[in-house]
Amino acid sequence: MDMQLKNRVALVTGGARDVGREIALSLGAEGAAVAVNYRGSADEAESVVAEIKERGGEARAYRGDVADRASVQSMIDSVVSDFGGLNILVNNAGLAIRNRFVDTTPEEWRSQIDVNLIGAIQLCHAAAPHLEKGGDGRIIAVVGDSSRVGEAGLSIVGAARAGVIVLMKSLARELGRVGITANTISLGLVETAHDTDWLEAKREKLLKFYPTRRLGQPGDVAPTITLLASPHGGWITGQTISISGGYCMV
Repeated sequence: MDMQLKNRVALVTGGARDVGREIALSLGAEGAAVAVNYRGSADEAESVVAEIKERGGEARAYRGDVADRASVQSMIDSVVSDFGGLNILVNNAGLAIRNRFVDTTPEEWRSQIDVNLIGAIQLCHAAAPHLEKGGDGRIIAVVGDSSRVGEAGLSIVGAARAGVIVLMKSLARELGRVGITANTISLGLVETAHDTDWLEAKREKLLKFYPTRRLGQPGDVAPTITLLASPHGGWITGQTISISGGYCMV
């Protein structure tokens, strides 16, 4: 299926590694010009950009801290200046600190809320005027299923990301009149290169929670996001779609 993303501009936060990398590559493969956001993974971001360009696409890397309002605004302004507009925003950047609630600290609360919830608010606020101009903008947020069903050790990030779900539903209602859709992708546990040791120690126990009896891969996520970003997803809005191997069936 042709996703009809040619001449569209997409910003993917946290686009340098893992799920974000696959999202950026998928959007680029379908013809979108991709702004790959990173905070500390400069080499990985440039690698994603290079791969998109090698496939005949257009991409640039942008350093920015989603928790910092000035950084977010500067990044959005640069993307619009460089590419001539912005049509698709994928809020993928996140921070999760696994800890028992009674052992968490205010510093941990603030850092996770700032990145996951405040970051999403700031990005949507800065991007919305540009998304409105095209009349068919797309906002897609990526969260974890802990935000829907709760999970021991993830109380703070789950609470912050639950706020993102409500933000997307509210924006879907408010911005739908100007053609913008807003949806949330809610993930089960996705394997990444930097989680190998932790996962291997707990793999058998974790798999019991998944009807498919496997954990997710970054490539499992990107196709659905690409669909939502495309004109084919134009009548899907205000939804929370779980990509989780059956971990969450809400």
